[in-house]
Amino acid sequence: MQFSRRTILQGTAAATVAGLTPGGLSAKTQALPLTRQIPSTGEVLPIVGLGSWITFNVGNDPKLLDASADVIAAFFESGGRLIDSSPMYGSSQATIGFALEKLGFPESAFSADKIWTSSKSEGPTQFTETRNLWRLKIMDLMQVHNLLSWRAHLEMLQEKKARKEIRYVGITTSHGRRHGDLEEIMMSQDIDFVQLTYNVLDREPENRLLPLARERGIAVIVNRPFQRGSLIARFSGKPLPKIASEIGARNWPQLLLKFVISHPAVTCAIPATTRIDHVKENLESAAGPLPDSTMRKTIIDHIAQL
Repeated sequence: MQFSRRTILQGTAAATVAGLTPGGLSAKTQALPLTRQIPSTGEVLPIVGLGSWITFNVGNDPKLLDASADVIAAFFESGGRLIDSSPMYGSSQATIGFALEKLGFPESAFSADKIWTSSKSEGPTQFTETRNLWRLKIMDLMQVHNLLSWRAHLEMLQEKKARKEIRYVGITTSHGRRHGDLEEIMMSQDIDFVQLTYNVLDREPENRLLPLARERGIAVIVNRPFQRGSLIARFSGKPLPKIASEIGARNWPQLLLKFVISHPAVTCAIPATTRIDHVKENLESAAGPLPDSTMRKTIIDHIAQL
């Protein structure tokens, strides 16, 4: 089953709770993920998306391409929208384009990609290549990857936004680096999105960047919610806190993801996966109750004792 933007918007229009809206039920009775608004427009996005670092870098292997398309199909069926990639991610862009074409270009898809080059002159060419690899005429979101030559590329992206070749503009960082520079850009530039690393152990963005995003009306995409899987490995076999059952977290991945997306400044988290069951589990995490501020502190305290 494919969801159009209109279907998701209609299905998430009621019963706002803590800035979130429940979506409804899919054909498989799995509740759709909760949503948050993009501050600059009011458009809603499910609070869990799909990353593509490593997972979709499958080259031209037909079996792996089909398997990746199956993961993306399950993502849409579970109510997901935003898929994030980068020229840095090998063949991931082409894999996503293959999947979108195979699935008939679902209207619900929200394309998020990046400019990743130190050359100002290469920026427009890279944008065209990215759009061609996705097999789309218009990109929903284009971001400057890891602040690389950000002034030149941000200017170029703003021009393309004005020409309606893209809908939103953003900037990214990862590894918890260059937060000072990111803060200055958020303060001085007209951007729709910021992408950064945030998880239960990497909580430095709570001090300034996340509050600033709310203050400035900037949507936040969170990368590395699991520290590329290391958090799941670290806590595997460890007891969950008692409150896990209260928020419907059946395991550590769901608890860790619920912690990230429960922060009110977070618009969407983008865990990557090669498995259909994991993508469904991630979207399920976004469909149920989320920890409140007291529960979030309980989670932090519990982890500190492990």
